[in-house]
Amino acid sequence: MGTRGGGLYVGRRAAAVGAALLLALLVALLALAALYGRCRQKAATQPLSPRAPGPAAPPPPAPAASSVRRLPRHLLPLHYDLELWPRVRPGQAGPFAFTGQVNITVRCLQDTDAAVLHSAGLRSRGAAAVRGPLSEPGAAVEVAGLRQEEAGEVAVLELRGRLRAGRRYVLQLGFQGRLEEDLDGLFLTRYTDRGQSSMLIASQMEPTYARRVYPCFDEPAMKATFNIRIIHDPSYVALSNMPAIDVCEVKDENGSLWTVTTFNTSLKMSTYLNAFVICDFDYITRTERGNEIRIWARKEAIKNGYVDYALNITGPIFSFLEDILNVSYPLPKTDLVALPDFGAGGMENWGLMIFQEASLMNLPSDEFTSRKAMIALIVSHELGHQWFGNLVTMNWWNDLWLNEGLASYFEYLGATFVEPKLSLDKIFYAHVLQPVLREDSEIARSLSESEDKIKGSFSLMSLFDNITYSKGASITWMLSGFLTEKLFIRALTSYLKEFSFSNANQDDLWTHIQMVVDAQDEVQLPAPVKQIMDSWTCQNGFPVLTLNLTSGTIRQEQFFNKNNRKSTDSYNNTWIIPISWMRNGSSQPLTWLDKSSKMFPEMRVSESDYDWILLNVNLSGYYRVNYDQLNLKRLARLLENDPKAIPAVSRFQLIDDVFALTDFGYVPIETALELTKYLAREDELFIWNVVLLNLIPENLESTLKNHEVYPLLKKYLLKRMLPIYHYYAGFIRQNADALEDDYFAQVYLEKLLATACWLGLQDCLDLSSELYAKWRDNPEYKIPFLIRRTVCCYGVAVGSDKEWNFAWEMYNHTDSVEEDEDILLYAMSCAKESWLLYRYLQYGLSDTLFSSNCTSVIISHVMTKDIGHHIAWEFVTENWPLLSQGYGHELLHDVLKAMGRFVKTDVQIQELQVFYNATLEEDEREAITMLLESAKLENIERRKLLIKIANWLEKNIDD
Repeated sequence: MGTRGGGLYVGRRAAAVGAALLLALLVALLALAALYGRCRQKAATQPLSPRAPGPAAPPPPAPAASSVRRLPRHLLPLHYDLELWPRVRPGQAGPFAFTGQVNITVRCLQDTDAAVLHSAGLRSRGAAAVRGPLSEPGAAVEVAGLRQEEAGEVAVLELRGRLRAGRRYVLQLGFQGRLEEDLDGLFLTRYTDRGQSSMLIASQMEPTYARRVYPCFDEPAMKATFNIRIIHDPSYVALSNMPAIDVCEVKDENGSLWTVTTFNTSLKMSTYLNAFVICDFDYITRTERGNEIRIWARKEAIKNGYVDYALNITGPIFSFLEDILNVSYPLPKTDLVALPDFGAGGMENWGLMIFQEASLMNLPSDEFTSRKAMIALIVSHELGHQWFGNLVTMNWWNDLWLNEGLASYFEYLGATFVEPKLSLDKIFYAHVLQPVLREDSEIARSLSESEDKIKGSFSLMSLFDNITYSKGASITWMLSGFLTEKLFIRALTSYLKEFSFSNANQDDLWTHIQMVVDAQDEVQLPAPVKQIMDSWTCQNGFPVLTLNLTSGTIRQEQFFNKNNRKSTDSYNNTWIIPISWMRNGSSQPLTWLDKSSKMFPEMRVSESDYDWILLNVNLSGYYRVNYDQLNLKRLARLLENDPKAIPAVSRFQLIDDVFALTDFGYVPIETALELTKYLAREDELFIWNVVLLNLIPENLESTLKNHEVYPLLKKYLLKRMLPIYHYYAGFIRQNADALEDDYFAQVYLEKLLATACWLGLQDCLDLSSELYAKWRDNPEYKIPFLIRRTVCCYGVAVGSDKEWNFAWEMYNHTDSVEEDEDILLYAMSCAKESWLLYRYLQYGLSDTLFSSNCTSVIISHVMTKDIGHHIAWEFVTENWPLLSQGYGHELLHDVLKAMGRFVKTDVQIQELQVFYNATLEEDEREAITMLLESAKLENIERRKLLIKIANWLEKNIDD
C-alpha cells in the first residue's frame, strides 16, 4: 500500500520531525485537501495541482478489523469462481447493495466436518452447498447449517458428512452486502466530472477487507487463482486484475438490462490483491514490452492531459525493475486508476493499481520537478510491489516490511531513474532515513514481529507505519551497501524466482543472501547474514556509536531518551554494525562492530588538529554517531575552513545526529551549536533545512519570538544565512523558472525564506511586499509557487488592512485554486493588527462565508501567531456555546494543544482549568489536567534550554 502519514505535537523532537515531514509532504497534503472538503462554500471546479512530495510514507489508519483470527489449516483454497453484482444505476439514490456468488475449489488437508472461512458484514443468500469429492461425479456433502461468527469475522459451514484429506471439493455460497461510502472493501464514491455529478464503485482489500466483499480464505499465504464476472450497469465499464475476455448482456428479475463482464483467469494470488473498479472513466494507453498500460481517470482529467506524465513514466519504471531484478512482469496488462477519493496514496493490486487522483495528476504546463517527483515516487512504490508483495508475498503480516520496506527502497531507485535530476542519496536521506531515525527511537516495536503476536485484537493497520515503510527501506539500503548492490540484487533475483506465486518470511530472504555471499570471495561478513540482519529487524530501536579517538574505542548502546529514562528501563540490545568511515578525507575499508565495545587501533588520531575521523559516511548505516569532544572540535574547524571536505550527506548527518544527541541528553546544546558556526559557507538547502528545523521548529516560532533568545538568534543566523538567501532571492527576483529543476529549492526554499522574514531580514520583507503588491496590481500575476505561502503571509503582515482585504477578496474569488485558498487562509492569520485578527475570527463563525471545517483551521492558524494566541483564546472562551455545537471536544483538543505551548506557570494552568472545568466532563478534566501539567514541565525545560542557547549565542555572536 502506498503513502500514509500523521503526527501529534509532543515536544521539540517530535516537533522537528513533524515539521520535517510536513514540509516534505506539503505537496501531497495540499493537493489532497480538495478531497476532504473545501473550506469555502462553493463548487469544486478546479483541476488538481499537486505540491512538493515527501516519502511514500504512511496514510491515517483506517478502522481496524475487529479481530485477527487465523483460520484452521484443514482446507486449502485452489480456485475461486466469483460473481459480483453491485445493484447501482447512475443517478440513483441510495442505500445501495451488492449480491454475489462464490464457488471455491479447495483441497482438504485434514479430515473435517466443518468448513471455516472469513466473512464479515455479509448475509447469506440462498442455500450453501458443498460439491465433491470432485473425483466422484455428482457427489456432494450435505450442509447442516451456516453459522456467522461476527466477532471472529468467520463463517462456519457445518456439514453432516466429513471432508476427507487429499480430496478436492467446491464450497458454493451466495451472499449479499451493503455498498457503503467508507473506502474499504467494495465501496461507492461520488465525484464531479465536467460539471456532472457521478458515482463509481471500487475496492480496497488490504489488509483484511476482502472478507467484507465475498466469503474467502482471507490470509496472504492462502493464494489461489480467480475467475471473476462482474454484472453492472451498461453505461459503466468494469475492470479487474486480468483483461476482460467477454462482455454480454443479462436481464434481471424485472426485465432490466445489465452488462456482464467476464475476466481471464488470474495468476495465483492473495485475496488482499483482488481489485474491482466499475466506472464511467476515460483512459490513455501505451504498450511497454507487450504490457498494455492504461491510466483511467475522470474524462475532464484525461482530456486536459493531467495523467500524461504518469503514463510516460510507468512503462520505463516497469522496464527498469524488470531489468534490474531480471524477473519479467507476468501479466499482459496493467491498469492504473485515479480515484477522486481513496484512503491511501496508492494500492498495488496486481494488474489494477488504484490511486488517490492527487498521486497521479499534474498540470501539463507544470515543469516543477517536485510535483513530478511525488508522482514518480508513488507510482514507483506501487510498481515495486508487483515483485515485492504480489509475485512474492509475506507469509503473514508480521513480515509486512518484506512488502513495504522493499517497495519503499525500489520506489527511490525507480523515481530517480525516470527523474535523473533528483539526487538519490540526498532525497533518500532527507525523506526516509532522517525522519524515521527521529521516530524510531520513540516507538517500542521491532520491524519484524513474531507471528503469534499478531492475533486477537491486534490492529493490523497499526503495522502500516513509518517503521514498516521507512525503517524497512533504510535497513534495505544498509544491507545493499555492505553487500554491494551487485550481490544484493543477485540475492533478490534468486529469492524472487524461488518464491514466485508463493509466500516467504524474512528468514527465506536471509537464506538467499547467504547463498550468494557463500558463492563468492570479495565480500566477507563477520557473522551469518541471519545473525547480522535479525539484530536490525527483531530488536526495537537502533544503536548510537560513541567514539573515543584517543584510545580508538567504539562502543554501542541503544539510542534512547536519557531525559525520560526510568531506573527500571533496560536497554541492553546490541547490533552487528557495518561501519563505513573516512580519515582526513580518504575513504577507509568497511569495518564491523559486532559486540558492545571494541578497539580499532587504526582509528586512533594523532595530536595534529588536521587529523580527523568520520563514521557512517554518507549515512550508509542505520545508526547515530556520538563523537568525543576532540574529534568534534576538529570537525567543526574543518567545516569552517573547508566544508566540502566532508560530503554533503555527511554534513547533513553530522548536524542531525548532534541535535538528536542534544535532545536525548547525550551532549549539551552548546556542542550542537558549535557545528553551526560554519553555515555562512553552506550552500546546500537540504542541510540548511535540517538546521532550521532543529533551531526554529515551526510550532515554536511564536514562543521563540517572545523570548530574549530571539534578537541573539536573529543576529547570529542572519549573518550566516545571507549568502544562501541572496543566491536564491536573486533567482526569485530575476527568473524563478530557473529553479524548476532544483528539487530541494521547491521543497525547502519556503522554510529558508520564511525564517529570513521571521528573523526580520529587511530584504526578505521587502521582497514579500514587492511580489504581493505586484499581485495586487495585477491579479493575473502569479507569485512563484515555491514561496507563495511566505510571500502572502508577510505581504499581509507588513501591510495594512488594504493588503488583508485583498487576500480576503482573492480567497473569495470563484477561480482560486485549492492550495491558493489554503495559502490565503493561512496568510490572513499573519496580520499584525489585533482588530484584523479578531475580525477574521468573527468571519470564521459565519456559515455563509465558510463551511464548518474552516472555523477550526482559522482558529488554529491565529493561535500559533505571536500576537494571536491570546486573541484566539479569548475568542474561543467568549464564543464557546456557539463553537461547541459545531465542533465540540475535537476543537477543544486542538486549541489545548496550541495553548499548551504557552503554559509556563501554575497561574496560567489555573486560568485554563477554570474554562475546562466549566465545559468538560469529570473524566476528561483529569486527562486535560495531566496534559497541561506535562506541557508546563516541557515549557519549563524548554525555557532552561533557551537560556543556554542565549548564553552561547552571546559569547559567539561576533565570531
